[in-house]
Amino acid sequence: MPKKKFNNLDTSYQKTFKDFIKCGIERGKKRKDYSNVIQQCSHKQTSFLKTNRHETTITWIGHSTFLIQMNGVNILTDPVYANQMAFKKRLTQPGLSLSDLPSIDIICISHGHYDHLDFNTIRSFSKDTLFILPIGLKQKFTIRGFKNVHEMNWWESKDFSGVNISFVPAQHWTKRTPFDRNKSHWGGFVFKSSKDCLYHVGDSAYFSGFKEIGKKFQIDTALIPIGAYEPEWFMKYNHMSPEEAVQAFLDLNAKLFIPMHYGTFKLADDTPFEALERLCSEWQRKKLNTKKLKIALLGETIHHSMIVTKKEEAFY
Repeated sequence: MPKKKFNNLDTSYQKTFKDFIKCGIERGKKRKDYSNVIQQCSHKQTSFLKTNRHETTITWIGHSTFLIQMNGVNILTDPVYANQMAFKKRLTQPGLSLSDLPSIDIICISHGHYDHLDFNTIRSFSKDTLFILPIGLKQKFTIRGFKNVHEMNWWESKDFSGVNISFVPAQHWTKRTPFDRNKSHWGGFVFKSSKDCLYHVGDSAYFSGFKEIGKKFQIDTALIPIGAYEPEWFMKYNHMSPEEAVQAFLDLNAKLFIPMHYGTFKLADDTPFEALERLCSEWQRKKLNTKKLKIALLGETIHHSMIVTKKEEAFY
């Protein structure tokens, strides 16, 4: 019996061979400057991160990789330390090296694409590490000797060491080989403690699910992708433009937006600073509070205690 194939909540567009040819021709004509890269934080808090067991923190390592500390638990999302993606070299070094990391308790994988699941990186962690995966990926871990593996369906929620983790929908797809397209799921993670609620979107196009997620959870901070959107007519079914990411933030009714999924790998034709310029331009156009947008440097640690509860107040 063939393995189940997973689908999106909203209607998906199946790209045609003609679409791929058109996209290839269009991309071949573009020449962009990728020499300007996201800067590294000059005051990384590696010593604090290794001993912190009380404060909720968020540290951007690059792309969709974050170190999240909550309720004394060290969580790593989509860890990818690869030096290149396909034939494209990494644009920036990770914000924290593997040796800078504290002992990791939980690793969450949003989906199986190579820029989110890199087994060369995964091998750096203990076989006892708890991996939380979308349904359909478990076998890829167990055959490599990882036994502490938990799969989740959309909307499933579990408590792990005092942190409630929910796997929520995204509008995307996945494939690692020519034969396993959409045979594992994709999604985002909501992390909740008694005080804080963080949402890691994963990889997603804009879709109706953001409003539903916003209704189900009182999200403090949303980590939202803003890159890999150009050419937009081709990419919009899988990735958000910066303007769509702003709308997703509004749908979620979250308190703070931290952009991700840009500036690390050349996955499409947008440059890191094009994505940021469009994000900031849309923020200004909608006259949103600038204190609700935090553009992190690589390796920068954001202390969640600094996020005040009243949305109209400042983020320091």
